[in-house]
Amino acid sequence: MNTERDPRPGDALSHIEEPVSVYPGSPQMRSMHVLGWARQNLFSSTSNTIMTLLCLGLLVQIVPGLLNWAFINAIWSSATPDACKVSGAGACWAVIEQKHRFILFGLYPYEEHWRPIMATVLFIIALAITCNPRFWGPTLALVWIVTLPLCAILMWGGILGMTRVSNDRWGGLPLTLLLSVIGIGLAFPIGVLAALGRRSELPIIKSISVIYIELIRGVPLISVLFMASVMLPLFLPEGTTIDKLLRALVGITLFTGAYLAEAIRGGLQSLPRGQYEAADALGLGYWQKTRLIILPQAIRIVIPPLVNQFISMFKDTSLVIIIGLYDLLTTAKTAMTDPAWRPFYVEAYVFTALIYFAFSFFMSRYSLYLERHLNTGVRR
Repeated sequence: MNTERDPRPGDALSHIEEPVSVYPGSPQMRSMHVLGWARQNLFSSTSNTIMTLLCLGLLVQIVPGLLNWAFINAIWSSATPDACKVSGAGACWAVIEQKHRFILFGLYPYEEHWRPIMATVLFIIALAITCNPRFWGPTLALVWIVTLPLCAILMWGGILGMTRVSNDRWGGLPLTLLLSVIGIGLAFPIGVLAALGRRSELPIIKSISVIYIELIRGVPLISVLFMASVMLPLFLPEGTTIDKLLRALVGITLFTGAYLAEAIRGGLQSLPRGQYEAADALGLGYWQKTRLIILPQAIRIVIPPLVNQFISMFKDTSLVIIIGLYDLLTTAKTAMTDPAWRPFYVEAYVFTALIYFAFSFFMSRYSLYLERHLNTGVRR
């Protein structure tokens, strides 16, 4: 007679271990994501695996030496370049310590550097406010109406006890920001109007837009600046001169506006015909239809090429040297004319490159944020 009792229902599974729970955000889940990403992007095939290993080997060869040069063996502070000439010394960042004010502000009077510093800070604050969608509207217009005159007063001076500084002595970062921000602000509406004009059914408006776009896009920016600097005064009455800064702004604005026009025209052409027909069915006029329905969608589509053009323009301000203006890159070159510090020009260029990269990287990341923000609620 079998005296063994029947197993209870739970006893049959008592020897099976309970699975370990993996919660979203837990270290196990994060490691799984990392391994999955690496398997998909770095080791998905034999060729990818070989390239990944070669790149890792190259980084192993380069990164230690770069870290030693840039940080470990670098000379960070020195009043003279003698300490940097010692055998085995790394980067001579002391050149930045001694020359950073000239690189950032150019020929602006040394004792008045607080003025371009304040103007630059005001510009950056205004840009930060501009990037926040909560301030888009009348508040944003008020911000720039206040910021631009304040920056002009600080840079020019001549009032409130400040000495007068002509704009041919402006340079460095403030000049680069001024040319790029004001140039973008003026070029964008010109590009919108030129894009709309090129698609216009009125022959005169369309012809003018086409001639402007094709003529400007057919020549490099340096040619436009050369015309503004050398050729334009030849067509003016004798004794009439145009300010250098104004000439640079006009040349950069016209050049950038032509490229923006083609990018915006691509967005206008990508919209389905139904959008235009729906606006017409609502009884909207041309400008109402364009402002409320067509342009917002077109600009949202072409945000990447627009930002790409903004970044290109920001870097192309270095060409204003042809007019005699000292932008950020030119002041870095000029600072290295000092014979004592000339051997350490690499550090000066690295410092300047980091400034350009910081602003360009910000514009690139902000464009991604703007795409996500404007695409909220849009069905795909």
